[in-house]
Amino acid sequence: MAGGSVDASAVMAVLQEFADPETGRSVVQMQQVRDVQAGSDALSLTLALTTHSAPLWQETKAALERLLRSRFPQFKTVTVNLAVHSRPPQKLGSIGLASKSVIAVGSGKGGVGKSTIAASLALGLARQGSQVGLLDADVYGPSIPHLLGLHGQPERAGENKIKAFEIHGMKVISMGFFVPAGEAVVWRGPMLHGAIQQLLRDTAWGELDYLIIDMPPGTGDIALTLSQLLPLTGAVVVCTPQDVALLDAVKAIAMFRKVNIPVLGVVENMSYFICPDCGKQYDIFGHGGAKRRAEELKIPFLGEVPINISIREHGDEGRTMANFDDANSAAPLETICHRLVKNLAEQHLAAPPLPSLSLL
Repeated sequence: MAGGSVDASAVMAVLQEFADPETGRSVVQMQQVRDVQAGSDALSLTLALTTHSAPLWQETKAALERLLRSRFPQFKTVTVNLAVHSRPPQKLGSIGLASKSVIAVGSGKGGVGKSTIAASLALGLARQGSQVGLLDADVYGPSIPHLLGLHGQPERAGENKIKAFEIHGMKVISMGFFVPAGEAVVWRGPMLHGAIQQLLRDTAWGELDYLIIDMPPGTGDIALTLSQLLPLTGAVVVCTPQDVALLDAVKAIAMFRKVNIPVLGVVENMSYFICPDCGKQYDIFGHGGAKRRAEELKIPFLGEVPINISIREHGDEGRTMANFDDANSAAPLETICHRLVKNLAEQHLAAPPLPSLSLL
């Protein structure tokens, strides 16, 4: 083909091999290729991708350009332009939530920074352009409102819906908005189940790419409640490096597996400390234990987040989003977001989800 002319049909034939990162299916099959222009020495086209894949847009574009250059070396320039492809999510379960991916963030014990990671994951995905919701299901210790600087009670959205708070391009709801500050929640299982069901069902979430759920620490029955209410994409487990925390993290992984929630990855928080004066690394709680345990359990390792004073300060000030303005804290958080979405894309490529009307 290198010596002959190239028309749009030849380009489309090659594009049949290229997968949409959201569905794992051909971008041609999913009708995501537009405006193919093959001239004498230049090739250009538009690739439309969904916001669910927003963190992967640039590397997907680069991968397609490499493929086209390898197949059509006669073109001096190959240009792939990006556009947004609209593909609404299907409603999930009996509660009617419309979200493409539902990801629980849990931990085996408290105090490991689970809520900070959950908030950062949601913020990171929203910054990249995905449509994100954040549900604080940590009923006993809801900290998401404080981390994001949100106060007050949500407004009503019509007769039967709650209007989520909107901040930094994402929607947020928490039990902390409904319980007076300083008041303890003393509920048994059925009340917890009802509260989580109501927050999921009655919040006006709209159409989401990702719903991130900040779980209570430990191995309680909220995971069972969620598994009964809707199909979860999977869970992310947060832990710190020391052995006692890893033991509890393993229990959390076992809990998710027991209720048939796939474990999408492990995050090691408070992984190390870089001295700002001398630049030396100190492994205060040990280092690398979570990665080793993830490898033993054949679970993806999503990344490690260092002990960083600014992360603590921003959380205390209700400015968790500011972590993405600091290169030292932004880099590990962005890595976690990217690896999570990349792993989902690779899973879909290996075993594409069954097609539905929303995908056609």
